[in-house]
Amino acid sequence: MPSTLLTAAVLSICTTVIGTIGASAQVPLERKVIIYVWDGLRPDSVNQVETPNLSALREEGVNFTDNHSTYPTFTMMNAASFASGSFGGMTGYYGNTLWQPTARGSDSDNQSVDYQQPIFSEDYAILTDLAKDLKGDLFMVESLFSAAQKAGLSTVTVGKSGAAFIQDYRRGGMMLDEKAVLPISLAKELQGANIPLPALTPNAYGPNEIKLGPNNGNPTAFGAPKHMKDGVTVDPSDSSGSPHKSALDYMFDVYTNYILPKKAPRLSVIWMRDPDTTEHLYGPGTANALDALRGNDQRLGRLRAKLKELGWDNSTDLIIVSDHAHSTVAGSSTLFPLRSIKNGEIGEIDPNGYSVSGMVRLADLMERAGFTNVYDGFGCSYLPLSMGGIKADGTPVYPVQVDKDGKLCGKEGQNYLSGPFKVPGNLPPKSIVIAVNGGSDYLYVPDHDAETVRRTVAFLQTRAEVGVIFVDSRYGDIPGTMPLSLIRQENAAGRNPDIIVGFDWDDEAVVSGVKGTEYSGILLNRPYRGMHGDFTPMDVHSVLIAMGPDFRENMRDLLPTGNVDVAPTVASILGLKLPQADGRPLLEALRNGPPASAYQVTIAVMQPKAEATGISVKLPTDPNGKDVDSSKGTFSFNLHTKILTYQGHTYTYFDKAKVVRR
Repeated sequence: MPSTLLTAAVLSICTTVIGTIGASAQVPLERKVIIYVWDGLRPDSVNQVETPNLSALREEGVNFTDNHSTYPTFTMMNAASFASGSFGGMTGYYGNTLWQPTARGSDSDNQSVDYQQPIFSEDYAILTDLAKDLKGDLFMVESLFSAAQKAGLSTVTVGKSGAAFIQDYRRGGMMLDEKAVLPISLAKELQGANIPLPALTPNAYGPNEIKLGPNNGNPTAFGAPKHMKDGVTVDPSDSSGSPHKSALDYMFDVYTNYILPKKAPRLSVIWMRDPDTTEHLYGPGTANALDALRGNDQRLGRLRAKLKELGWDNSTDLIIVSDHAHSTVAGSSTLFPLRSIKNGEIGEIDPNGYSVSGMVRLADLMERAGFTNVYDGFGCSYLPLSMGGIKADGTPVYPVQVDKDGKLCGKEGQNYLSGPFKVPGNLPPKSIVIAVNGGSDYLYVPDHDAETVRRTVAFLQTRAEVGVIFVDSRYGDIPGTMPLSLIRQENAAGRNPDIIVGFDWDDEAVVSGVKGTEYSGILLNRPYRGMHGDFTPMDVHSVLIAMGPDFRENMRDLLPTGNVDVAPTVASILGLKLPQADGRPLLEALRNGPPASAYQVTIAVMQPKAEATGISVKLPTDPNGKDVDSSKGTFSFNLHTKILTYQGHTYTYFDKAKVVRR
């Protein structure tokens, strides 16, 4: 093993079960399973005030108290884990943003996509393009939906663009997302019931196959968030509510009031983008983020009422899960104190205020450090209140520049903080392409030049914003790094990035009453205030709650579990097989399942084989690297894991990974 085991301890896990255990060994024909994903839900957000329905369900059913998101903790990485029960090393899929320059095609709006640039894959048409480029195998393993459909079970996936579709990317069942309805028979059936369709639905079909009626409108349109006076940054003090409520209500109600009772699907995935997208815009703990939580909880109440009305509440397993949790985008409060917001403008230093720092553009930092062939696919970037930070003395790290003639940024008079880094058509040797994803970024070295990889790693280790670094094992043991294979993200077919870098985080920092901050890449080149994707415990530890005829009652499951376990558990309930899954069926939570004492859990802390030495740490207060924290030091990190053993099989859960500098 390429890492050193520092500590190990065997834990005795005790689980309390209240209620009768007993279920038929044979799955009833009417058994249904509904997986309801609350995107970005933090475990500490479940409470009696904002989420009374979910709180009640948590007490009635099984509360998995130590659930783990797949790292990198992105939506689409975890969507793939839900779909397959596997990590990226097995699936070969790496979302959210990835680089697959050989793909061709258009997006759901029928706009041609430049796949020479890293592409954000939350779009059914883009995922279809990527799958075609891979000869149909977006995943290299069987999916839960595919296995269900082969067994003759009806399926439906509803909700967030990309995340819902990837559950059934081979299109064997029904889908309603923010962009389209599939197949055409369902789209026409909904129209016949006077139910409007997502406005882009006709783009999923040939000319004139589907026409929208004059009163169709755009039922999945989002509201516009309130911006500050700069016209770019969203105002986190706004309390007008989640801008996604009406769109989410539309999709949820079509499922609950039409698809569920009329089509009676045996397997459903409902994926609501809140609270995540509202947290991205405003930050966790803000008024609008809390409103997003209340919206999801009200939908859960409507779903449970409908199941009871249909007489299916005793034959339906309901699983509530989050793909990841969420943190506030912020750097060190010592370097960048929180500030008040008044009348849409940044005010004085206020310990109870909002973050004015935390976003990182690696391409810009690398160019300043002397890298000549580095690209991230973005044009000019203007994130005035979050990209580089406002220092304690009130000065910005990045002064605002103006493109006077429009030759740099494409528009005369455009403000910018950093210039364009578009990927050229013909990449020069030793190039680096960065797929920006938020709390972690993917770095591709197209010609796999080992010296370029080592030089890149050496640079990353000098920046205080950087946390953990994982590298493809083809490059050998690089001091201060661990191999991608260790976290199950190295793919035998070579689909993985060459480097995955996570940014530094602080799980004790508090903003808007919520613990947990992290540095972040400039995801979608937008000034987000909330983020995930990192190896912080705040992002990793997600929600998993289940109840229904196959689950025990009033149970707190203290064993480690993961999002990769959801599909194997559902497969076990429905009598399906997922032989290549990395996850396990959560048998201890099922009626007639084994007791917790049948499992053994070992805690392990791992480090790179060797730490990097001679590191001069550059502070985020100067992108040119002139502000130095220490002249010479070391770089390493700790990877905290739990290893569960059951009947000779072992499963690894990754808790967190934190940079260590001396």
